[in-house]
Parts: sequence; structure tokens; C-alpha cells
Amino acid sequence: MGPNITSSSITFLLTGVPGLEAFHTWISIPFCFLYATALSGNSLILFVIVTQSSLHEPMYYFLSMLSTTDLGLSISTLVTMMGIFWFNAREITFNACLSQMFFIKLFTVMESSVLLAMAFDRFVAISNPLRYATILTDSRIIQIGVAVVIRGTLMLTPMVALLTRLSFCHSRVLHHSYCFHPDVMKLSCTDTRINNAVGLTSMISTVGVDSVFIILSYVLIIKTILSIASPEERKKAFSTCISHIGAVAIFYIPLISLSFVHRFGKQAPAYVHTLIANIYLLIPPVMNPIIYSVKTKQIRRAVLNVLPPKDR
Repeated sequence: MGPNITSSSITFLLTGVPGLEAFHTWISIPFCFLYATALSGNSLILFVIVTQSSLHEPMYYFLSMLSTTDLGLSISTLVTMMGIFWFNAREITFNACLSQMFFIKLFTVMESSVLLAMAFDRFVAISNPLRYATILTDSRIIQIGVAVVIRGTLMLTPMVALLTRLSFCHSRVLHHSYCFHPDVMKLSCTDTRINNAVGLTSMISTVGVDSVFIILSYVLIIKTILSIASPEERKKAFSTCISHIGAVAIFYIPLISLSFVHRFGKQAPAYVHTLIANIYLLIPPVMNPIIYSVKTKQIRRAVLNVLPPKDR
């Protein structure tokens, strides 16, 4: 065991895809494509919602929040991931690592909160359509947006701040191409039980609680849909939820997969952990704009309106 290194002076080494370092340039091509798709797709969704007055409705305001969090999530990892693949730039200072970790967690928690707000939006629209506009007013949507940011910040600041009390005396090599909370804690030679407890509490009280309320919302939505007499009306009501169900699935399935791999996949090759960790952060920002453009007629029409005629 080497000498203790205080957190403020340490520099970590990020990892690309273990065992495939010789192919990093080639591996960067699909990642570049995914980043380009995520950034352009979410920017386009935001642009059409802001510029098209027909989309100035609660459902689309929440979609703009989702696109904003997806942009934040993509930008949080873009620099370190492409730096490793293109330039083998693996070094990251402790403070830069802490900042990246905070923003990745913050945008993840914000995405979970926005998906819950969107579930509530669909529940109100289906169960109480006549009062929809009076329940989800512009001011209330702004309050929800502010609450999403404040909630994420308050829940995650202690988790990240507690890392500054740790000392590091083991390897400085992190196992991902970005700073991941459990990954950093594993390198510490200080007792991390408090960090583990606070980190677990933060995630259970945000993403965990949100997932329970999203499921509850859909139980109530399905109950309401089944009470509608006309099969045509039932189909129409459920079709308004398809895009949101897709967004929930592509957010929670990779998140759960990453947790399972970290807990039970000790024998899996190192590159499997890395690829799943990268997919978990990239798939929702890439897929959400596609899902909403394909499944939501109003978004599709608005996107076609802003694209040059030759692209139509």
C-alpha cells in the first residue's frame, strides 16, 4: 500500500474500452454517430417546441425539459469519452472528476423526475381532460421545472461533497471513460460506509421513488382507459402514452442492467462493463427524439416544417 494521497492533489486515469485500446479510433466512429444524433435530435426537438406555437402545450413543455436533460447528459460525457478515443487523453483532476460526476448524476435524476412529471401529465390528460389546462397551467409547469432542478441539486450535493473527505492510496485508474461514483469510492483507502449509505439513499429517494410513482400513474391510467366504453376511444387514449412508455423503458432498462452487471457480473470481461455503462448514458438521449418524432404526429409535422424542402 502506497502513501495516502489527499483528494485535492490527485489525478485519476480514465479508461476507454479495456483490451480494445488498439481499436479506439474505430470504436469512436459509432460513438461519434450516437453523440451527433443525440445532440442534433434533442436540439431540433427543443427548436421546434420553442418556435412552433401549436406545440405550446403542457405535454410538449415537458418534452422540452426531457430534451434539455438529454443534452446535458450527452455534453457531460462527450469531452472525456472522445478525448480518450481520439487522443488517449486519460488524465482527469479530482475537482474535474467531481464536477463531471455531479452533472451526470444531476441530469440522470432530472430525467427521472421529468419522466414522472410526464406520467402525471398523461394521467391528468386521460382521467380529467376537461380540467387539463386549468391543472397544468404555465406557472405550474415552471414550478415543476424549478422543483426538478432543486430536488436533484439538494439530493446529490451531499453525495458528491462527501468524496472530498476521502484519501486515496491505491491505483488511480478508474474503470470507465467518465467519473462514476462507485468507481471513485473503490479507489479510496478511507472508510466509505457513509458515502455508500448517502449515495444509496440519494438514488433510492430520487430514481427509486420516481419509478414507483410512474408505475402507480400507469395503473391509474390503465384503470381509466378500461372504464372508457368505446374501443376506438380506448385505443386513442392509450396511443397518447406510447411515446412516454418508450422513454421510460429506454431510461430504466439500461439503468437496471448497469446495476445488475456491477452487482452480479464480476466474471464478465471488463469491456462488457464499460460498454453497458456507456450505453446507459447514450441510449436515452439518442432514442428519445426518435421515439417522439416517429410516434407523435404533431412533433413529426413540426420537424418536417422546419427542415429544408429538399429533406422532406
